[in-house]
Amino acid sequence: MTVRTFPGALAPARHRHVTASGARIAVHEWGDVDDPVLFLVHGGFDFARTFDVFAPLIAAAGWRVIAWDQRGHGDSEHTGLYSWDADLRDALAVMDDATRDPSPVIAHSKGGALMIQLADAHPYRFSCLVNLDGIPSRRRLPDVAEHERTRLLSSEVSTWLDHRRRTAHAIRKPGTIEDLARRRARMNPRLDPLWLEYLVTVGGFESPDGWRWKLDPTMRFGGFGPWRPEWSMLRLPGLSIPFLGVLGTEIEDMAWGTRIGDVEPILPSGGIVEAAEGRGHFLHIEDPVGTSQRALAFVDAHR
Repeated sequence: MTVRTFPGALAPARHRHVTASGARIAVHEWGDVDDPVLFLVHGGFDFARTFDVFAPLIAAAGWRVIAWDQRGHGDSEHTGLYSWDADLRDALAVMDDATRDPSPVIAHSKGGALMIQLADAHPYRFSCLVNLDGIPSRRRLPDVAEHERTRLLSSEVSTWLDHRRRTAHAIRKPGTIEDLARRRARMNPRLDPLWLEYLVTVGGFESPDGWRWKLDPTMRFGGFGPWRPEWSMLRLPGLSIPFLGVLGTEIEDMAWGTRIGDVEPILPSGGIVEAAEGRGHFLHIEDPVGTSQRALAFVDAHR
């Protein structure tokens, strides 16, 4: 088996699967099993092993860090259809399997938007939420009447099902480790190529004709099922838990394009939003030490 290394990267100490609505969800843990639980939630097109540098820094502060591969990602099962609500149910299944106590959650990108919605519906599961560049921007919010939103949802469902039919038998294009790293660099242009090559070996699989990402080939950009990212932002003002949002200032294709001024007017009571100056969308990978320190300071203040 081909293995690459990267400075500071540490494989999880434990792996298991949790069954959620019939799908096997891969769960990965760092840290002592007797430490209090802290959850990490990855973004779209990512997987839990993208925390291989960030998670050990959190675990070293005395946390049992738990992350999972969302369905269709990483080592979790591929399913016939995907939806935002399915991802929420999977999150609850993983949380319930680990603890019933309120726990801190650090979530990135799509994971951050997911956790805004989950915290709105189930605030008792959270002691606090740290959102890393996962707040959809108000500037993208469609100004439409409520009855029009039903039509928008209908359009999303139809488009998503058409896409699923077209890609039902698709397979990912094989390549070398370097090939897959270069392809991912189009989404992650600020990240170290050596890091991207490392990710191939923990987030891909090798076949006789080359490497492929484990990601379900039916996945597409912005394709999390019949859902629009702006809808999660509507829930942000109503959160009742301690909330910290951290936004990268360097705009990338994978980012929401959200600015401090977009978020400040709709922060929940006591909520905080800060800028990570000079960092892009993957700020926990660009600057794992600084980002972990910022997150841990907030988590400890609400422990």
